[in-house]
Amino acid sequence: MPLQVIAGVARGRRLKSPPAGVRPTAAITKRSLFDILGPRIEGARVLDLYAGSGALGIEALSRGAAECDFVDRDRRCVAVIRANLEAIREATGGRPGRVDCAPADRWLERHAASGGYDLVLADPPYGDPGLTRAMTLLAEPGALAVGGWLVVEARTSAPPVVPDGLTEVRSVRHGDSTLTILAAS
Repeated sequence: MPLQVIAGVARGRRLKSPPAGVRPTAAITKRSLFDILGPRIEGARVLDLYAGSGALGIEALSRGAAECDFVDRDRRCVAVIRANLEAIREATGGRPGRVDCAPADRWLERHAASGGYDLVLADPPYGDPGLTRAMTLLAEPGALAVGGWLVVEARTSAPPVVPDGLTEVRSVRHGDSTLTILAAS
């Protein structure tokens, strides 16, 4: 099934798929996530980490996020993200934020403390060795806004290790994937 925006001002817009070998979030998982997030999206400052095609951040923009930064380490993914943002630019008012090509943990080392994100969406490759470091950096003061959430998609059999500074709010399973929602504590 092709990637597309499911709701909001860019609803129904088709998105380019990420390069081969990149696992996009399943449509049912994405719908469930955004049903949970609900009104939390409106006006939010969002970070789409391990962005792939940018579909999660683009969904947030379509549903009223104020801005979204996109980070992926694969240059091919960054090119797809830019193309997808261009495809929805008119509908969303052209407010994407920045698109950077870097490993998530290294990007966060430089930018997390000044982040103040209301929502971080992290869908890393399963078993990514940098995820634990990335989560630790997001647990530091300033990375998440007061009341901010971090959502991590991981293989159900290998849930993320929650670092000090974050508290699990909810966990939702979809097949072999689980969404773990964490809040700054």
